[in-house]
Amino acid sequence: MNKKLYIGNLSSKVTEDDLTSNFTGAGQVISVNIIKDRLTGLSKGFGFVEMASEEEAKEAIEKFNGGQLDGNTIVVSEARPKKDRDSGRARPYQSDSGGGFRGSRGRR
Repeated sequence: MNKKLYIGNLSSKVTEDDLTSNFTGAGQVISVNIIKDRLTGLSKGFGFVEMASEEEAKEAIEKFNGGQLDGNTIVVSEARPKKDRDSGRARPYQSDSGGGFRGSRGRR
């Protein structure tokens, strides 16, 4: 069964090809995804690598966590499940509290 890993503290110069070639040293890499800012297209400094098996994922964590990649000490750990993006986020124009900015004159 495939296992997804979180890779943190990536240099902005690291590419998906760099991660693929690096993590192939621990086993078969199924997919690689570096997370990028939507507006600028620049790396946010983290990404995900999907390994072919749990054993290969464990080996990658042991081998690469705390290691160097393009001058940065990277963090490698098991990826956590994706959270619901709407939880806790304020939704504009849909408040039941009647909130909004009232300035200093609204409360005396």
